Amino acid sequence: MVAAVVAFSVCFLLFRNPAKDDRPEHVQRRYPLLWKHVQQSHGAGGAWYLPPEWTRSSPSPPSSILQAAHLAREYTNSTDSHRIAHSDIPLIIHQQWGNTDILQWPDGIRAGAEKWLASAVSEGMAYLLWTDDGIAQFLEKYEPDFTPTYRALTWNVERSDVFRVLAVKWIGGIYADIDTLLLRPLSTWIDAQDIAPWTDPVTGQEHNSTAPVGAIFGLEADFDPDTDLYWRRGYHYPVQLTQWALAATCGHPVLSRFIDYIRTHLDATAPGYVGDDDPSTRTFQRVMDSDPVSATGPAAITETVQSWLEEKAGLRWNAVTGRHDDGRSKLVDDVLILPITGFSPSKHRWERMGAKPLTHPDARLSHQAVGTWKSFRFGVEAGKLCRTVLGYCRDWPRIS
Repeated sequence: MVAAVVAFSVCFLLFRNPAKDDRPEHVQRRYPLLWKHVQQSHGAGGAWYLPPEWTRSSPSPPSSILQAAHLAREYTNSTDSHRIAHSDIPLIIHQQWGNTDILQWPDGIRAGAEKWLASAVSEGMAYLLWTDDGIAQFLEKYEPDFTPTYRALTWNVERSDVFRVLAVKWIGGIYADIDTLLLRPLSTWIDAQDIAPWTDPVTGQEHNSTAPVGAIFGLEADFDPDTDLYWRRGYHYPVQLTQWALAATCGHPVLSRFIDYIRTHLDATAPGYVGDDDPSTRTFQRVMDSDPVSATGPAAITETVQSWLEEKAGLRWNAVTGRHDDGRSKLVDDVLILPITGFSPSKHRWERMGAKPLTHPDARLSHQAVGTWKSFRFGVEAGKLCRTVLGYCRDWPRIS
């Protein structure tokens, strides 16, 4: 009996949720930069930090995130000194969240965002935190013709997927989900080894681009394409990109292609749905049943980048795998593909698809997978079990 009580007590202490101290004085002390630049912000559409020298030529400080983004873009376009090394990508960080009241945020979100903001302050970079109001203002200013398509997306995660690409397309910089943890200073994300020439071992094609890097993507899956492991693990491609982080120059054409992909995909899924104020139940259900991963997420960004590089540089897509060269980066034209360790380092002692640990120099950031948009759906969970254990149910929905 005593042993049972002790065992129960140990389990309770180990697995109970730790107390969360959301007292303002505690949050301010633990996250001073978030408190100063986000919690106490009074601008419209979000919160931001701009290095003081970036705003000296402006007659007044920005009062909205749109103004802050415009100033950041204009300043970085006027100088070569505020870019990721070996690239034309400006040092502008984009993140998004529903509000700027950090007292309501999960503590893990606060910890990650504080580190991104600390990096911006210490390295002299811009930090832009977009809220829903700011995103609406952004669409009205930069993408009025695309706004009906954006609003037609039924899932919040789909709209989030699309906005990150739009923000980088129009402003330039680095987008990272707010539940990511920065592991390596942004200005050092690219070194000489990352952009060295490389040869496709199957075709013998050499990729030897000398142009500055214009876009950065990272792998989240790296499987042998001759096996079924990738789809049994829930991926659409054996070599698949992640979308929780990406970076590019303002106006990079691969980002425009992604937006075109969204238009085409939505129209193919439900013709006439965009702009229809009263769609039929059947049409609406067809959109609701679409898989966010393939509609706007990692599969969509993989399809876009893959097709772009095949046309632009004759790339054989599976050649960007890191399984045969200890996970080296691949520069194709001006697009840098990081190995799985870049944006998806292993959180365990063992390797996952060749991913090295969080402490490895190749690790740029880590995704904490808070996933506030996810929910439990029996069919999705049953599909995971069916794929993984039995090797069936390949086309069942993957996302809750």
